[in-house]
Amino acid sequence: MIEDTETIDEFLARHTEDVEEAVRKAAAQEVMPRWQRLAEHEVDQKAGPHDLVTDADRKAELYLTAALPALLPGSVVVGEEAVHANPATYEAIRGGAPVWIVDPVDGTRQFVRGETGFCTLVALAHRGVVRASWTYAPARDQFATAVRGRGAHLDGRRLHAGPPEPGRELRVATSHPDYTTDEQKRALLALRTPGVAPRPCGSAGLEYLAVARGECDAVAFSWEAAWDHAAGLLLVEEAGGTHLTITGEPFRITGGNELPFTAARDAATARRVVALLSGEAA
Repeated sequence: MIEDTETIDEFLARHTEDVEEAVRKAAAQEVMPRWQRLAEHEVDQKAGPHDLVTDADRKAELYLTAALPALLPGSVVVGEEAVHANPATYEAIRGGAPVWIVDPVDGTRQFVRGETGFCTLVALAHRGVVRASWTYAPARDQFATAVRGRGAHLDGRRLHAGPPEPGRELRVATSHPDYTTDEQKRALLALRTPGVAPRPCGSAGLEYLAVARGECDAVAFSWEAAWDHAAGLLLVEEAGGTHLTITGEPFRITGGNELPFTAARDAATARRVVALLSGEAA
């Protein structure tokens, strides 16, 4: 069992590339062979027609659930599909063991449609702090990594989000309407104002990557599931961005956040988006 963050730092110094290899293998063995080849019986609904799961999700998560703790003895896995089967497993995020937070196929709807906008997300967290993350978009041949204090990289190149260009509309990806309550829709509607160009998000992981690359200025999301956010939030932070809830506090992967929240390529943009979401903008 890992007892302190120094030991995790030592693990990351030795094994970051091993984790990347495990993520690549999970995608190569379980995800990509099914991309654009899914049979009808390989796709199921969870909460409804907009909440899909495929055999690729299930089998890639099983692969990573075996591979990741083998790299880091004493660690545990919190995966989206395992939590769907047993919600109590989510509590490990709040525990004392290092936890791998896994979304085997983020952007399942895009995956089912045969599009390229999906990815596999893995984050390593300890006592509520995300220490490292891996974002792999296999159909686009993109791999992004972030290690706390060591920067964010895409295919080996350092990412710097930087501030938006002065005078240009803010590009903001928001929670998709299919996944929002009426109250959340009202909050997000505040972004429909001069100087802001909101649009529904696709894969959350790829939207965070777009913020880290400076291709999108911010996201505004209204749900807490850690597997959607943990990897991307660290990616944005290590690229120089930040994240805030509508109370002005950083988003916590352990939950209990006031929603919606934003992650943005710089602090000024984050504050502007939060002011609009909370109804405080002039």
